[in-house]
Amino acid sequence: MPFATAPDGTRLYYDTLGSGPPLVLISGQAFDHHMWDGVREDFAAHWQVIVYDQRGTGQSDKPRQAAWSTRGFANDVISILDALGVARAHVYGFSMGGRIAQWLGIDHAARVGALVLGATTPGNAHGVPRSPEADAVLLSGNPTAMMDLLVPPDWRAQHPEWLAMMAHRARHPMPGHAQRLHYLASEGHDAWADLPGIQAPTLVIHGEADDINPSANGALLAQRIPGAQLHLLPGARHGYFWQARAEASQRVIDFLKAKAPRPFSVV
Repeated sequence: MPFATAPDGTRLYYDTLGSGPPLVLISGQAFDHHMWDGVREDFAAHWQVIVYDQRGTGQSDKPRQAAWSTRGFANDVISILDALGVARAHVYGFSMGGRIAQWLGIDHAARVGALVLGATTPGNAHGVPRSPEADAVLLSGNPTAMMDLLVPPDWRAQHPEWLAMMAHRARHPMPGHAQRLHYLASEGHDAWADLPGIQAPTLVIHGEADDINPSANGALLAQRIPGAQLHLLPGARHGYFWQARAEASQRVIDFLKAKAPRPFSVV
């Protein structure tokens, strides 16, 4: 199994699919690389798709540092690109993965081709907060209520493969300390001051019915990042890339093809 090693010694599991210029998919908080199962195939016909387990999830190490951060998670992505010999890659991050992607665009501009920020925020200090009701669901640990925030019940009924993925996740939970560190890293994110410095062509994509990260955050990011495009998906909840997969994937594909940077190379 392929692993990269972060500077602090943490081993990070990764996998690749397809061929061509590299595209990194970054999962949301507490999800391992299986979050992209099915969806990553949409991109593998055009790019070498790289998925990985963030520290604390899946097959990656689960160290007990006092604190993790979205900025530190971005450095983990760089360790994986280095292990693969990839000098530059497109980056698509979802939710907390979108926060990580922001730091890649800020701190590692030379390593990023184009940037896609999905269902994410600039951070609590400047972002639009979720409702108290949504917060209560997230804190309750109620799996059915949590799934309602991700995708509608009628959609779930028509997609048993999605329910199987969530059941697999429930059978392989993160350790409690890793869940807490992921949550604190995501809640502590604040890239607001540095967002205007992002140079990569950027697409912000968001479900209009997102109660976890309200879609107004997408507009904030698009206004804050020079030249960024905003695409809203009507009726889609937080898990827009599952619920509105055909439209969301095609929009990302079209954007990346139109915004392809100078030729990629290996380090």
